[in-house]
Amino acid sequence: MPLASSPAILAVKTLSILIPVYNEEKTLVEVLDMVAKADTLGLTKQIILVDDGSQDSTREIMAGLKSDRYGEGTSLEIYYHDKNQGKGAALRTAQGHASGEIILIQDADLEYDPKEYPELLRPIVDNRADVVYGSRLCGGKVTRAFKIWHLFGNKFLSLATNILYNATLTDMETCYKVFRAEIFKKVVIKSDRFDFEPEITAKVLKQGVRLYELPISYYGRDYAEGKKITWKDGIWAIMALVRFRFSD
Repeated sequence: MPLASSPAILAVKTLSILIPVYNEEKTLVEVLDMVAKADTLGLTKQIILVDDGSQDSTREIMAGLKSDRYGEGTSLEIYYHDKNQGKGAALRTAQGHASGEIILIQDADLEYDPKEYPELLRPIVDNRADVVYGSRLCGGKVTRAFKIWHLFGNKFLSLATNILYNATLTDMETCYKVFRAEIFKKVVIKSDRFDFEPEITAKVLKQGVRLYELPISYYGRDYAEGKKITWKDGIWAIMALVRFRFSD
């Protein structure tokens, strides 16, 4: 019996990297330099920054950024919210400007490493996946030994996701989510804050996509270092998972 042929390689040219930003004056420039240097398997980079009403010097830093700092083949677009609305609202703004065939979400802190872009992109470029999640919790990569309640919370939210949507995710709350553009653009983002994570997961799973996970490194921050998510966001996440299971 002949072996099954491999899926055709996707014809993709551009990767849109969506970066929501809120009070990240200490890390933003370094993150952008890391993103610019990251290997994207030959794809040009469209970097979209959305400042979500920062109150430190982030906006002033962003105002001084120029695309030519990041080299040929990289464009930089910057958008501003007048007041803080939340991660989901910032990504909703970015979604409307993304023009790449693949879309990747990147936080503006240093918890996630852009050096891992090639691993995240490969399953989609090779046309084996429609969506790829980078999991902090499935082992195999360096991970900061962090707070036990954060671990329990993430595991519980992933378990709830799997029960409600018949999936096997280990890390629903991960930042590193990569999409074929037509999948991501089909989602109408309603959540303004961190409940974006369960909303986008619910809505892509309901599309019946080929969603894959792979291990990533995680350099988590403490609250003193700028971490923003709290236990209250976990409550909102549960509510979002239930809500979007039964509605659009």
